Amino acid sequence: MSDTTLPFALTRPAHVDAAHLVVRDLDLVSGFYQKAIGLSVLEKTPSGVVLGAHGTPLLTLSTSGQVKAAPRNAAGLYHTAFLVPNRRELASWLAHAAHSGLRLDGASDHLVSEAIYLSDPEGNGIEIYRDRSPLEWTYHADGTVEMATNRLDLQALYDSAPQERFGGMAASTAIGHIHLQVGNIPEADAFYRDVLGLKIMASVPGASFFSTGGYHHHVAANIWNSRGAAARQDAMSGLRDYTLRFADETALTNALAALEKLEIPTSKTASGWTLKDPWGIGLNLAH
Repeated sequence: MSDTTLPFALTRPAHVDAAHLVVRDLDLVSGFYQKAIGLSVLEKTPSGVVLGAHGTPLLTLSTSGQVKAAPRNAAGLYHTAFLVPNRRELASWLAHAAHSGLRLDGASDHLVSEAIYLSDPEGNGIEIYRDRSPLEWTYHADGTVEMATNRLDLQALYDSAPQERFGGMAASTAIGHIHLQVGNIPEADAFYRDVLGLKIMASVPGASFFSTGGYHHHVAANIWNSRGAAARQDAMSGLRDYTLRFADETALTNALAALEKLEIPTSKTASGWTLKDPWGIGLNLAH
């Protein structure tokens, strides 16, 4: 895939555009995403920084004097998933991680993708992954997609890495999906499928995977750590909000109509509409 080619995930009727984390130590966490993950600073203020790849904003970090560490079982972020353009870039990042002594949390072959997991210094989950071609995915008759959690051979991936030094995330790196911790799955299904109009592409015990346009998932929600979690408090660290960008104006209109019908408050902004999901996670709907 060339640097100018949009990944399949971003060509769908809606996709995740960017995420915003609230942190306690801005310099520490910002430095991690730059040095360990390979993002670059696009904007900086005393209380925040916008990070991205080749001029494209992906992650905003902000802080204040009131931030309190969110408990591990709070609703919020499970991981932010950075999608790299191809397997070569994934191998390049893995070699960088190994040479930097980064501690990984795991690695999996999901059939549709290959993924490596780690956490930032404040415990926010991160996934670095590459998609296989959708032509290699197995779709079921109902439109859902076959996914699994198989072992990823990290040694073979590392051995395939290019010899040149890692120079940061490649152009066309994106947030391919965002994975949330929520209080219960039926309520997540009701919100993301029935209100926002995303399709459930896969289900496993305690989790649902939602997307548009046949992608494996743009948003996932699980209760593995957070069963019964209440709404987030404003001063909590972790995921403040993320953006769903709609290429399909009808899909956005339908979502806004469903929100209005259910009397879920939304606010118009310069870039779209803002609201909170049932667990107080901020969501921006943009076109």
